[in-house]
Amino acid sequence: MAQATAPAQAASAASQTALQEIPFAPAHDTIITTQSAQNAWGGERTGTEPTLSDRVVSYTIDADLDAAKHAVTGKEHMTWRNRSDRAVSSVYFHLYLNAFQNEGSTFFSERKVLTAHGHARGNAVLEKGQWGGIRLQSVQQSGAPLKWSFVHPDGGPATDETVVRIDLAQPVPAGGSLALDIDFLSQLPRVVERTGWWGDFNLVGQWFPKIGVLELPGERGATQVRWNVHEFHFASEFYADFGLYDVHLTVPSDYTVGAVGKLQGAPEQNNGKTTYHFVQGDVHDFAWVAAKGYKTMDGSYAGPGSPKVAVRVIYPSEYEASAAPTLKSTIDSLGYFSRTLGPYPYETVTAVIPPYNADEAGGMEYPTFFTSEGYKVVEPDTVFQTLSDFVNIHEFGHGYFYGILASNEFEEPILDEGLNEYWDNRMLRERKQDLVLATPFTKWLGITPHFSGFAFERLSASLFHPADPLAQNSWDRLSVNSYGTVYSRTATAMHDLEERLGRPALEKAFKLYYQRWHFRHPSVADFRAALIDSSGNAKDVDAIFNQYVYGTAFIDDKLADIDSYEVLPQAGVTWKDGKRTEVDAKELDQQVDKQRSDWEKAHKDAKPGAPGPFPWHSTVTVQRDGVSAPELLRVSFEDGTHQDVVWNDDRRWARFDFVKPSKVVSAELDPDQHNLLDRDRFNNSQTTEPNGAASRRWTADVAALLQSFYALLATM
Repeated sequence: MAQATAPAQAASAASQTALQEIPFAPAHDTIITTQSAQNAWGGERTGTEPTLSDRVVSYTIDADLDAAKHAVTGKEHMTWRNRSDRAVSSVYFHLYLNAFQNEGSTFFSERKVLTAHGHARGNAVLEKGQWGGIRLQSVQQSGAPLKWSFVHPDGGPATDETVVRIDLAQPVPAGGSLALDIDFLSQLPRVVERTGWWGDFNLVGQWFPKIGVLELPGERGATQVRWNVHEFHFASEFYADFGLYDVHLTVPSDYTVGAVGKLQGAPEQNNGKTTYHFVQGDVHDFAWVAAKGYKTMDGSYAGPGSPKVAVRVIYPSEYEASAAPTLKSTIDSLGYFSRTLGPYPYETVTAVIPPYNADEAGGMEYPTFFTSEGYKVVEPDTVFQTLSDFVNIHEFGHGYFYGILASNEFEEPILDEGLNEYWDNRMLRERKQDLVLATPFTKWLGITPHFSGFAFERLSASLFHPADPLAQNSWDRLSVNSYGTVYSRTATAMHDLEERLGRPALEKAFKLYYQRWHFRHPSVADFRAALIDSSGNAKDVDAIFNQYVYGTAFIDDKLADIDSYEVLPQAGVTWKDGKRTEVDAKELDQQVDKQRSDWEKAHKDAKPGAPGPFPWHSTVTVQRDGVSAPELLRVSFEDGTHQDVVWNDDRRWARFDFVKPSKVVSAELDPDQHNLLDRDRFNNSQTTEPNGAASRRWTADVAALLQSFYALLATM
């Protein structure tokens, strides 16, 4: 038995030495504060290069689906370029499907802990015959068979087999290329999360051996050459080099197929099976779908700077109602993201709607290819239209933040999930599209609660007790709920930064970020630098980054007190020109009474609240429990007027005095809701008279909390 497992368990002393020469990226100390070098990943793409990206890898794959067994037999020819200044004697590959091989994987081990403290996707229980995995059957270099062994870069359980080291027969010299031929068998699991099968539906994602990323000094915080090849964690997604994919897919002829990239020529049929040929350059992953009896709906997009884009929706009959809305929101997203970030560079977009009972395959993104969600009825101005539109916009948006910008989703989910969520809400705001909570039944009753996307994001952002910095990686988190705030807390933080910089300035900064880093791999520090360089406002950018991106700070400013008194003549002794004058209190009372009487006779038609014979002195006190933020204090007076005062300093409390014809009747901090990061907006206002505003706000927030239940389906 030991002899049989030796290739998968042991490594030679020489291989161990080589492993030490090129270390792994840190497993835990992953927050990046240092800007990447200017020439990182080959430098900024100008558009004059022969390819969109600096292609590091290429895959030619022949894959054959056994539909009955939900298994894919694959033959892969991979070429990889060693960008480093040293020879490489071992390479590392992801075998992501092994996360679903058994409960000893890093994925399932972390699921037990993290889901004990919150709800998450990926909670399905696999039964006999439903487990998945990927087996290497042979690996050859120039015809020479190679040995491999499983490694654990992040210190995961010994039973995890999602990262494999392959020891080479001949080292790859600095600047040289490696060619490997790999035979593999991928068994899809029943859908647990992101990939798998249900019935005759097969979403084939993370299904082939994929080489890790060799990072160089000056790239994403690296100070030395290192392998960035993390295990498949429960909350993490993916990271890979750009390259070329040339893939042949053979499936039963009665199955509908969609994939990353563009179909080459007509499919070829033979003995009841059909082979489809897809090619796509300048992407970093490849996924596909094969489903029996599915339908398609087609459209197109044409915009400045983009090729003509063929848009296809693949859907089951049960969710036919979702096909047209998915097509429309995808085309709309192509227009918005192309205009606000950069022209869409590919010729295709494919959206897949999974069937009932395969929801966990929905809400997933790959380059030029994403999965959505299906509904049997999608009526306008209902929660189902809200969910349909938001999921489609969000998953398409990943094509920019995950796809073209190619951030490291393992280590910096803020750059993908977070920034994408923010940009999605900007699109909704531009469309003047609120999130609607109504169902067809409540709509029939005339009840259609709705609110802005940013209002929802704030309520689900865990602002009271943020457990982890936004820049934290995806696995070192208190709970799945903490990971979930990457979406909503980032969107809220970026909203508030936008309010400080101004909308045009913030959009200009994002365009600079995209221009610098498209078809490269930026870090959080690179994003911060682009914001500062574009806006010139390091103070506000650093405040947001230091407090929320790199920290767990909170804002909690509140209205403490409103005090008012009438400014009346005062009793006592005064001196003027050396003469002493004493005013008797009793005489003064009589004088005040006479002034009031005379004023009332002269102003018989005065309305309640109108200025009287004497002015009022009012004091408004505000307090600060969290970090400082620029605040606007709006003070309203009894005569219907108001005055705005800016509170923008580090004081823990402040008093503002007003001497006006009328007294203060109410005051509110941030009336225009610029600071959505304020964790408790209920204490932002105070009134001296009963007011229904607070109860109305409670009603709106309760509706929003109900919506957060539905949004769990959308934030993927």
